[in-house]
Amino acid sequence: MDTKTLIQTYYQAFNDGRTDDMLALLHDQVEHHVNEGQIRRGKHLFAQFNAHMTTSYRENLTDLVVFANDAGDRAAAEFMVNGTYLQTDEGLPPARGQTYRLPAGSFFTIRDGRIARVTTYYNLADWIRQVSA
Repeated sequence: MDTKTLIQTYYQAFNDGRTDDMLALLHDQVEHHVNEGQIRRGKHLFAQFNAHMTTSYRENLTDLVVFANDAGDRAAAEFMVNGTYLQTDEGLPPARGQTYRLPAGSFFTIRDGRIARVTTYYNLADWIRQVSA
């Protein structure tokens, strides 16, 4: 599968709540660089992150645009996060079912036909403002 299709398939699995299908698209040594957080290395830590996120947030990504370089080993995606804050996340405002809409983007490294790095960025201050309103 080409790089753009790989990234689109990854995000479709996210939107469908199929986290096991997301994991299948990852390289065994994936590096997950989260916004405002530590780098998680390996599928196991990525799976733990997904489980935590599913408990605290319900999100659907729209307006997805995927870019890839000619070699197919680097990609980027821009999208809108449409979410509901379900359960209070440590160090963040209390959850009361608040909704939010937040632009975000991710960068990818592709190796051996799999996603070897995911780096995601969004404006945390904007998210806090929205869920604190």
